[in-house]
Amino acid sequence: MNSSYQIRPMNEDECSILLSLIKELAVYERMLPQVIATEQSLYQSVFKDQHAHVFFAEVDAVVVGFALYFYNFSTFIGKKGLYLEDLYVKPEYRHQGLGKALFQKLIEVAKSKQCGRMEWSVLDWNESAIHFYERLGAKPMSDWTVYRLTEEQIQSM
Repeated sequence: MNSSYQIRPMNEDECSILLSLIKELAVYERMLPQVIATEQSLYQSVFKDQHAHVFFAEVDAVVVGFALYFYNFSTFIGKKGLYLEDLYVKPEYRHQGLGKALFQKLIEVAKSKQCGRMEWSVLDWNESAIHFYERLGAKPMSDWTVYRLTEEQIQSM
């Protein structure tokens, strides 16, 4: 890996960088039309409400990736868990250990916060991500199906 990298928390004035990376991820995942986040909504969620937390991966002082996570709770184990919403590294910076470094930072957080588990979702077709996580020792939860209600559905009920 490039020796001049660092993993660090996102700063308050970097919401435009985060939004740009989210859009890059959405293009890769073929979901760009679903991105309705704004710099303001990200600022509110990360820095005001603290619903989410973000680490950036930097190479030569340029942000090239991020991990966004939040805490959930398991009633079965009676502890909070760390939920990884997104982990993304720009394509030209992949295979240099940055994704693993971001993931390791999350492991450190999960340990320090005494999380009972760490979870995330991966698109079925994203074989490179599946292989990445399996190389780290993660196992798929094949007996669970994710369900979702959109904001519009919630409001209409």
